[in-house]
Amino acid sequence: MAGHNSESIVVFAQFQSVVDEGFWHRLSSLKLNKLGIDDSPIPITGFYAPCSHPQVSNHLTLLAESLPSESSEESSTAATSRGNRNRCPVPGILYNTNTIESFHALDKRSLLNAEAKKIWDDIHTGKAVEDSAVLSRFLLISFADLKKWTFHYWFAFPALTFDPPATLVDLRRASQYFSLEEAKSVSAACNEWRNSSLTADVPFFLVSIDPNSQATVKHIKDWETCQNDGHKLLFGFYDPCHLPNNPGWPLRNFLALISVRWNLKSVRFLCYRENRGFADLGLSLVGEALITVSQGWKDHQCLPNALGWEQNKGRQVSRCISLAKSMDPTRLAVSAADLNLKLMRWRALPSLNLNALSSMKCLLLGAGTLGCQVARMLMAWGVRKITLVDSGRVAMSNPLRQSLYTLDDCLNGGEYKATAAVKSLSRIFPAVDAEGVVMAIPMPGHPVPSQEEDNVLEDCRRLHDLIDSHDAVFLLTDTRESRWLPTLLCANTNKITITAALGFDSFLVMRHGAGPFSSNDERKRLGCYFCSDVVAPIDSTANRTLDQQCTVTRPGLAPIASALAVELLVGILHHPQGIFADGEVANSSSSGSSEQPLGILPHQIRGSLSQFSQMTLVGHSSNNCTACSSTVVSEYQERGMEFILQAINHPTYLEDLTGLTELMKSVSSFQLDWDIETDLDDDDCVEI
Repeated sequence: MAGHNSESIVVFAQFQSVVDEGFWHRLSSLKLNKLGIDDSPIPITGFYAPCSHPQVSNHLTLLAESLPSESSEESSTAATSRGNRNRCPVPGILYNTNTIESFHALDKRSLLNAEAKKIWDDIHTGKAVEDSAVLSRFLLISFADLKKWTFHYWFAFPALTFDPPATLVDLRRASQYFSLEEAKSVSAACNEWRNSSLTADVPFFLVSIDPNSQATVKHIKDWETCQNDGHKLLFGFYDPCHLPNNPGWPLRNFLALISVRWNLKSVRFLCYRENRGFADLGLSLVGEALITVSQGWKDHQCLPNALGWEQNKGRQVSRCISLAKSMDPTRLAVSAADLNLKLMRWRALPSLNLNALSSMKCLLLGAGTLGCQVARMLMAWGVRKITLVDSGRVAMSNPLRQSLYTLDDCLNGGEYKATAAVKSLSRIFPAVDAEGVVMAIPMPGHPVPSQEEDNVLEDCRRLHDLIDSHDAVFLLTDTRESRWLPTLLCANTNKITITAALGFDSFLVMRHGAGPFSSNDERKRLGCYFCSDVVAPIDSTANRTLDQQCTVTRPGLAPIASALAVELLVGILHHPQGIFADGEVANSSSSGSSEQPLGILPHQIRGSLSQFSQMTLVGHSSNNCTACSSTVVSEYQERGMEFILQAINHPTYLEDLTGLTELMKSVSSFQLDWDIETDLDDDDCVEI
């Protein structure tokens, strides 16, 4: 862009506004619960930042925190934290009327002049030098129709006008104005200013460049100390505008301050703009403006004319937004919950399949420490259909570690965990489709009396139907044998199955491989939870002391294992081979982490808190597995519930069926032969 060589009137790019839905939601709540018919002006806070894109200007933004909270008793001012580089706070005032007629009848000229006078007063008293953000104060008028969830509003950004107007004698890209040494130093100084929590959100500043081309950024209150030091001096400001030929709106009142306080006629200014969070002198502008003001500007009582009502599509009219669909709290919760996931797709994870996640039906077997954490993690990833199965009740020891329960759930004998968990999930996120099933899982090694066989078989059929109607199953129970039947049923129907199991300070998280009849692919299947066992699951609850009866683990273990279990599911859903994907190992040259956006997809993750370590392993399926082998699945397909009942009542049946009994005999025989053959004389021994 060539610099301006002849004088022309400075044309400022007007501020633009954007209002987050959360602002209207809090205003509605504030109106309903606290303000009532009180239409007194409300102090609010807007936020803006320097332009960060060569084709898009930044807006002054209103968020939920722009308004004071309902519980604020000492002050009605919105509480805002300072030091956020992307949120420079700007004071504003809100006039919210009670009727649409009152909104249209507001004296807009008087309201604008009243805010302009505040700026004028701040300039003359010196407040604007100490807190330069007041130079950009704004005004908002509104009417909230809470019956129709419709909001009428209009912004004004008061600006003092020069008579005659300020003229521009030079405007060029900052990279063309500074020498290479100066540009490097100015960029570094501005970045340092922006990265400091003390100055990141201070929008007006001085740039001083010494004869050695070294730049320093200072507060504008230091202007007097910078005089007569031989340094090049520029008045800088955070410019929200992206246009190459127009400085942004904040410069108007900044020039007024400079003219009144320091009586300068020529002002060299820097329109500071950024790219990816760093100073961009190719986007920033440096210009020189000439200011001629009347003698009346020295008089505090002489208020200049002001302008600043925001235009709507080129017209001086208010705006209207209808939030009838999104303003319902449940819908707003959905919008807020989806926001983070949608932002992931902007840059970090463009291939994130939100539809696959939201349509996934997940069955959680166990609503204890693991089940509670997994349910919450699933919701955070956008899963909306969650079914929890558990037969236990909430005990007094549960709420501290099981995050979905409170003391109220423990009273009167305790509510069923499956029921209480669903209520808690609905309170956390009303849009979740959660269901609780109170049911015990039939287990091998726990023989069933004849009079209870019908009930147990009914539970088996019910579990079969639940697994059949869901897309993914999490095995989160606290005994080994309770995972056997779900593993078998999942292998039979080829469901995504994920196991999480805890020790005192160790954990296992794994995904089960595909079922034995799921594919003609000759590659080795990944194993299930039982594939590495050489004995059938038996009763592990009998003859146990109190510490063995309870799930005694380090408190931090369950959240870690639960998070990894859910991440495994997300990885499976985003892998092109899905449930058939090979197991990958961390730091392996054969892993596909460089190809998959979510990284590797391991088979097993084993971790230890005592060592603060974690490793990924791969284990293939076993032909002798008591849960997922073709022998067991075939037997179940042929005999159905009769087979399950026999497996439950006869502890050695599964070992006999799968050949584990013969395998153990052969191992014992081999050990015996080895002992005989190695019974050597001392003279035959060799010391190593």
